Amino acid sequence: MAAKDELGRAGEERAAQHLTGNGYTVLARNWRCAQGEIDIVATLGEHVAIVEVKTRRTIAFGHPFEAIDARKRRRLWQLAHAWARENPEAARGRAVRLEVIGIVGADPARGALEHLVDIG
Repeated sequence: MAAKDELGRAGEERAAQHLTGNGYTVLARNWRCAQGEIDIVATLGEHVAIVEVKTRRTIAFGHPFEAIDARKRRRLWQLAHAWARENPEAARGRAVRLEVIGIVGADPARGALEHLVDIG
């Protein structure tokens, strides 16, 4: 496995732990469909969170949140709708929102973690 893939997987693991530690229930990780992939789908109360995880060793090439531009948000919404169509029981009665977790550090298990909720 490439170092970049390992970094990403380690970041997703840390993000999932962060979410569960904050009361979320993780429903899916690396959910895929024809349009792409959602890193994490989780619920918290009346919300379904579509969570994008961005992990970087440093911010030399920009903060992880900078990768979430308008185009990426549109794609995440398309994926969110696809997930909800495929999982109507889990989605029913819940508001869907986009969230992003950014992790910066050589070791994602100990790097700085930031979590933005409802990024629209």
